[in-house]
Amino acid sequence: MALAVFFGLFAALFWGAADFTGGVASKRANVYRVLLTGEWSGLLFLLPLPFIFHEPLPSWQDLLLSAFASTSGVFGLAMLYRSLSEGQMSVAAPVSALLAAVIPVIVSVAVDGYPGALKMAGFALTLAAIWLISSDDGIGKALRLRWTALRLPLLAGLAFGLYFVLMNISSRQAAYWPLVSARLAGTLAMAAYLLLTRRPAAPPRPVFWLAIMCGVLDVIANASFVLAGQAGRLDVAAVLGSLYPGTTVLLAGILLKERLNFSQLAGIAAALVAIALIAY
Repeated sequence: MALAVFFGLFAALFWGAADFTGGVASKRANVYRVLLTGEWSGLLFLLPLPFIFHEPLPSWQDLLLSAFASTSGVFGLAMLYRSLSEGQMSVAAPVSALLAAVIPVIVSVAVDGYPGALKMAGFALTLAAIWLISSDDGIGKALRLRWTALRLPLLAGLAFGLYFVLMNISSRQAAYWPLVSARLAGTLAMAAYLLLTRRPAAPPRPVFWLAIMCGVLDVIANASFVLAGQAGRLDVAAVLGSLYPGTTVLLAGILLKERLNFSQLAGIAAALVAIALIAY
């Protein structure tokens, strides 16, 4: 279980960094062009890993399932980046992260059984921490939500939750081949969309390297989540991985000089307590 906690937190670290770079890139270029660049750059980063670790090919069912997972994940990223690019960070980040965490918890409890009172308390505290950390405009404003602001984050959260579940199922026998299959499917899906809509594939040069960095960071996070799921329960991997808004907020504070408000500081404190409860 210790490895599951470690890899789950590692996933949160790199997903948060990927979302930060992806959000910045999507404000400067079309979100789908950013996503395509992130997908193929992540695929190139992943390709050598199954050969380096001498991983055998899994069943075609697992490869197909991981491809479906990727389609869901890419859709979720498109909805999240679009919401972030429209300036809805105080709504998009907490709502999508909360829903993405809740769905795997429900599935894991149904399949693997009750994880124990301490872990359930840790899960609940993590959900509260995610909301507090992500609410960069304060709790009051974040609670005054409208459907127009909720629509994209809810779609993103549902897609991410489905991605967590499907990737966990498809990666029980192998880690890197399902990730390669998933990334290939995501690359083809985004390329097909841009081809059908007759949009340019590559983002502008100033954004190009940001998009590549986003893709590599996202792949590292995905691999960490898969390894966390192999080392422990799905709910532990998904809930800890869903703390990624904390990384995004901290990077915004360090690189963009955005100040943390009281609710975000309280959320960070709650996250530390939650991690201790889950790891116990």
